Amino acid sequence: MGNPLQLQSLNHISLVCRSLEQSIGFYQNVLGFDPILRPGSFNFEGAWLFNYGIGIHLLQTEDPHQLPAAGGINPKDNHISFQCESMATAEKKLEEMEIEYVKSRVEEGGIYVDQIFFHDPDGSMIEICNCNNLPVVALDGGAPALQCSRINCNLEHQLQQPQRLTTVTP
Repeated sequence: MGNPLQLQSLNHISLVCRSLEQSIGFYQNVLGFDPILRPGSFNFEGAWLFNYGIGIHLLQTEDPHQLPAAGGINPKDNHISFQCESMATAEKKLEEMEIEYVKSRVEEGGIYVDQIFFHDPDGSMIEICNCNNLPVVALDGGAPALQCSRINCNLEHQLQQPQRLTTVTP
């Protein structure tokens, strides 16, 4: 199968929002994203945020009433997912911020993955999980995919590379 489009990583996701200010506040204060410079040549309102190697582009809708109302929290709905360091801390913070959420647990071969689902101000589903617990195994029986957390990806990748000795001459 390979990599026909020469992809490297996820760059950003774009989300249409009713209130740019409310959505910026949510992604900053709840998920820890930082506003970054957005090209001034755009002819529509929006904001760019970045953290964890991922960009979120917020697009102000021209008609807030056109966006669908948020339904109930359904883990089987479209969502974006973030790996977290501590599920207990994430749950405690959501409670402190009075954000409604639904918890779920997945089990595979004695390995458990905990999930918390909630909505952003416009009804987009967010998942927080400890998905690194579950190994990534190719269906074709190939080698497992490199699994990276924010902390260990570069180290694991470096350890898998052949070591080269460098000689420095004065």
